[in-house]
Amino acid sequence: MAGTLDLTRFEVLSFDCYGTLIDWEAGIAAVLSPWAAEQGLALDADALLAAYAASEAAVEREQPTARYPDVLAAAFRRTGEALAAPVSEAWAQRLGDSVPDWPAFPDSRGALARLAEHYRLIIVSNVHREGFAASNRRLQGDFAAVITAQDVGAYKPAPNHFEALEAKLAQLGVGREALLHVAQSLFHDHVPARRHGIQSVWINRRRDQDGWGATPEPDGTVAFAAEFHSLAALAEAADAAFA
Repeated sequence: MAGTLDLTRFEVLSFDCYGTLIDWEAGIAAVLSPWAAEQGLALDADALLAAYAASEAAVEREQPTARYPDVLAAAFRRTGEALAAPVSEAWAQRLGDSVPDWPAFPDSRGALARLAEHYRLIIVSNVHREGFAASNRRLQGDFAAVITAQDVGAYKPAPNHFEALEAKLAQLGVGREALLHVAQSLFHDHVPARRHGIQSVWINRRRDQDGWGATPEPDGTVAFAAEFHSLAALAEAADAAFA
């Protein structure tokens, strides 16, 4: 939980979106599960997400400038190859086009509004601009900046997002010490944030579930300043700190 972290000393919160604000696992599973049933695969959603996680990370490494819908489609095809089950172009396209359908976590919209009373908010996301715009119609977030994979030509955990984030802080006249990064994924966010000397808090959305879901296991040193079990809990802690 928050521990001794002084939330009042930060001026800007940067957010991962998918996995933190938007339930991407539910969105991906909504396509993978009916495909698996059609193929006769006796795999539950968690097993499908675990198979998919490595495929998406590999495609993002190999095709850093690909738009996210194309990454999703390619990762789905690669997942099918790993499971020895074909993925048709129709199924691949269905996943590629699914980002606007992915649901927000129930607490995301309200918690973002509360946090915006205390901080400027920035999105740092592995997505294309159009995809985030669709997601933000669910979130209704007031963001000072939106940094996407399409903008930086790479996917986290590559350093590009965090380099762009530091440049945006300079434009806002904010020092790195006044930034707190908020994310669920240890692999995509907390490991590279630590490399950049950026403090972070873990929104542990999968605390009651086994495994890593749609996210690969972190392959570097993990560090975060505090852990919260929801975004609402972070908002409550911020409200209490500023009160």
